[in-house]
Amino acid sequence: MNRYIRQSCLPEVGAGGQARLAQARVLVAGAGGLGSALLPLLAGAGVGHLVICDPDRVEEHNLHRQTLYRMTDIGAPKAEAAVRHLAALNPDCEARPVLARLDPETTPGALAAADLVLDAADNFATSYALSDLCRAAGKPLVSASVLGRQGYVGGFCGPAPGLRAVFPDPPPRAATCATAGVMGPAVATLGAMQAQMALSVLLGHRPSPLGLMLSVDFAEWRVAQFRFDEAADPPPSPRVIAPGMIRPGDLSIDLRSQEAPATVPHDRRVVFLCASGLRAWRAARSLADRGHADVAICAVGP
Repeated sequence: MNRYIRQSCLPEVGAGGQARLAQARVLVAGAGGLGSALLPLLAGAGVGHLVICDPDRVEEHNLHRQTLYRMTDIGAPKAEAAVRHLAALNPDCEARPVLARLDPETTPGALAAADLVLDAADNFATSYALSDLCRAAGKPLVSASVLGRQGYVGGFCGPAPGLRAVFPDPPPRAATCATAGVMGPAVATLGAMQAQMALSVLLGHRPSPLGLMLSVDFAEWRVAQFRFDEAADPPPSPRVIAPGMIRPGDLSIDLRSQEAPATVPHDRRVVFLCASGLRAWRAARSLADRGHADVAICAVGP
């Protein structure tokens, strides 16, 4: 029996749609909880080419929500382990691991070959950088985030506005799964929804998930949605850059070791650095609001 018969018999898929999936090239940022849910669904559906970018290794505390992995994977690079498991699931799918985080310096080359980008990194600096790059390149982006028992998934860029149209600024506090906790089924649900959006984009289904935001709250058992097709798409400010994009003439201010100065020269680009990018974002936004036109942020880790 044809591997895809239960899918391709759908009139909105068909043989033509299945062929489109086989030719599709998808760039995936993150092989953690969201990636563990969406990657097998994409490979199982017959998406032909996946590039999986993640710098981390499998740890035991990942396994309650990153169910793509097994105890024997502990210590292995997530991207490599993911590729190995996807090959066992569907040899038709060509998956390539990249043991690095997607950032504004490394993404453009990979982006050029992709039909679709999936943001499963659950890192706000990565999300904004990917959105800005996809918006400039006209590439569709499906982004998801989950924390505790709540999360969202949305279709951005391509013909739709970018992430900044819905989230002009990141949250005031940078909570993470490590600091705030997360439920495995919530992660799996958002990852599955992200995979469904991805397949709908690749198959050209209507209405398109691009320009659509879905939120899920398992604490209150609420699901909500809204469209933002006509939302204003603000310029990418502050710009998110990678450490290698800092220029010799930039004024770099490392907020890990100093406070933001009250005044800075207006004839130089100011780059704020911090571990997650959140403090840098707030400092850059404050400076931009005071009239400084050229500011950027850079997340550089602890």
